Amino acid sequence: MRKILVAESAGFCFGVKRSVEIAEKTIFEYGKCASFGPLIHNEDVISYLEDKGLRVLSSVENVREGEHVIIRAHGVPPGVYTELSSAGAIVTDATCPKVKLIHTIVTKASGEGDFIVIIGMRNHPEVEAISGYCLEHIIAEDPGETERLLRERLPALADRPVCVVSQTTQTRENYDKCCDIIKMLCTNVKIFDTICVATSTRQVEAEKIASECDAVVVIGGKHSANSIHLAEICRKKCSDVHFIANADELDVSGFDRVKTVGITAGASTPSWIIKEVRNKMSDENIMEETIIEEKPAAEKEMSFDEMLEESLKPIYNGDKVKGVVAAISGTEVSVDLGAKYSGFIPTSEFTDAGEKVEDVLKVGDEVEGVVVRVNDVEGTAQISKKRLDATKIWVDLEEAVENGLVMEGVVTEENKGGVVVNIKGIRVFVPASQTNLPKDAELSQLLKQTVKLRITEVNKARKRVVGSIRRAAQADRRAQLEKFWEEIEVGKKYKGTVKSLTGYGAFVDIGGVDGMVHVSELSWGRIRQPSEVVSVGDEIEVYVISFDKEKRKISLGYKDPEADPWKIFMSTYKVGDVAKVKIVKLMDFGAFAEVVPGVDGLIHISQIANRRIEKPSEVLTVGDEVEAKITAVDEEKQKISLSIRALSEPAPAEVPAAEEEAEDEVVFEISETGETVGEIEEEAEAVTELAAQTAEADAAAESAE
Repeated sequence: MRKILVAESAGFCFGVKRSVEIAEKTIFEYGKCASFGPLIHNEDVISYLEDKGLRVLSSVENVREGEHVIIRAHGVPPGVYTELSSAGAIVTDATCPKVKLIHTIVTKASGEGDFIVIIGMRNHPEVEAISGYCLEHIIAEDPGETERLLRERLPALADRPVCVVSQTTQTRENYDKCCDIIKMLCTNVKIFDTICVATSTRQVEAEKIASECDAVVVIGGKHSANSIHLAEICRKKCSDVHFIANADELDVSGFDRVKTVGITAGASTPSWIIKEVRNKMSDENIMEETIIEEKPAAEKEMSFDEMLEESLKPIYNGDKVKGVVAAISGTEVSVDLGAKYSGFIPTSEFTDAGEKVEDVLKVGDEVEGVVVRVNDVEGTAQISKKRLDATKIWVDLEEAVENGLVMEGVVTEENKGGVVVNIKGIRVFVPASQTNLPKDAELSQLLKQTVKLRITEVNKARKRVVGSIRRAAQADRRAQLEKFWEEIEVGKKYKGTVKSLTGYGAFVDIGGVDGMVHVSELSWGRIRQPSEVVSVGDEIEVYVISFDKEKRKISLGYKDPEADPWKIFMSTYKVGDVAKVKIVKLMDFGAFAEVVPGVDGLIHISQIANRRIEKPSEVLTVGDEVEAKITAVDEEKQKISLSIRALSEPAPAEVPAAEEEAEDEVVFEISETGETVGEIEEEAEAVTELAAQTAEADAAAESAE
């Protein structure tokens, strides 16, 4: 029966999928935008994105002011970022994280004076981008070219540090051969395994399928390095290989006598193109059966003899075994392996940080481990659970690098270059610059702390893992900020910490975001400086008055709205009431008196005494407490007019009757326009003078407030 075998890992890798998703999101949010160079090496995907509104830029000169420009998955040299910003572009970086890691490696190595060797395709955009981060370097495509280029630079490179990286889609075989040449010619070599894990997996599967099939179809762009390499690998194992970009290029007439066809696809090939190719084979009745992936046949029930034979099989060091906990003692855990051997695991492999083994394990639990020592005489096998866990964690670490995941571990030691974090038994080095501590801070303060970190480099061969606490903190902070700005609303209350004080207010940290409390919002009473109310480090409760998401600005309030002095005044007094007030300020035109804390009223000079005075100080002193009558209230402007005179006895008889009558007929009030209105039937000159004095008083009062 004819059949199709499709590689399980065929199609988009993480980096390519991420770039396409970033492009789709950018187009959705901002409409038309651009990518610097083809986003990925697949013309069908590029056409799909162009239809949605993405245009491809060939140079910075084509950038439009304010245009959103996406950096392609292969990355660009550092100078391109600067040129795009100078051209007015808004840059969104969709570079594959694995490629970004290579940029970091060669930048650091170049800064330390290393000579860089890049193994990859010279004219490939990924390699061109990597070389932009290097100083002295060479690009070699194969072992022969590697040897030739290095010999041209000998003996200068004999003892000089040489840093070796590869294009992420490089074949393992080619890279290893190139590295052997480099180690033969140079004595100080640092080799970084920068081949993408997904690429390696895809290549192994392609080789396996090519070995088992009569024909192989490789789907990918003609300029895609990983697709080209897949085709090369398949041709070594199968004579009939068809390298196509899509279903339109598939010539089904070549499969007449083929029994089994394998399908694999490069990292830039979307699943829908793979499906179209498979469907075309089915539509043409070329294949009678389609198998997406090979699955092991269901296990058949074993006979007693077969089970007995299985139980008598020997086990060897390095074997992975599974068993059931039979007993737990103070020093070891006995494991029934279902074989002639009795297994045991030291209890220390189950306990961390002083835990009891009984708290994490019980009789009947299933455990896995690796055989580390076999005693045929006693029929026992020592098993290591941690060694198997370590094997699994290496896979997790590689996935963490590829997918940008955050992991958690405990800081176990400090050295002059940074700290070491233990992640499930694996030592992860965190450079001092990536600890998220200030430059001159003591690294010892991190010891025994549980920290989150991003894994930035994994080299299983050298047992080397590098991580960054700072990057994890940055990612966590970005997530918190996004959540904060999604949930903020006017009136919402926050508990915050006063971070700094200025002459015009206080800045308060409300969960990683700073807001400003203006001096007028700190207290209902008069204050000269924010320090009269709060100090740096104080924990206070504030509420949102207003905010601007685009400018990332927040205006906060601290004084309690329910304690508004004006509301208290209005609920306590009305026009005509008599209040006991305190003189707080003297002016030439009158005196300001506190009616309730935070609310002052004006006693005009003409309303201080029942006789004519030159200055308020002739009668009043700051701090005096007197009774005054509320003669007028302006609710809109929140102004109060007071009178002591209204509560006084009539003036002595020596005042001319005509003049006294004129003064008595003056009515003083603060109108909506802030002017004094005097109604008098005679002595117009006295009225005019009173009006001028009142206008001056009002202006000075507004200035003072």
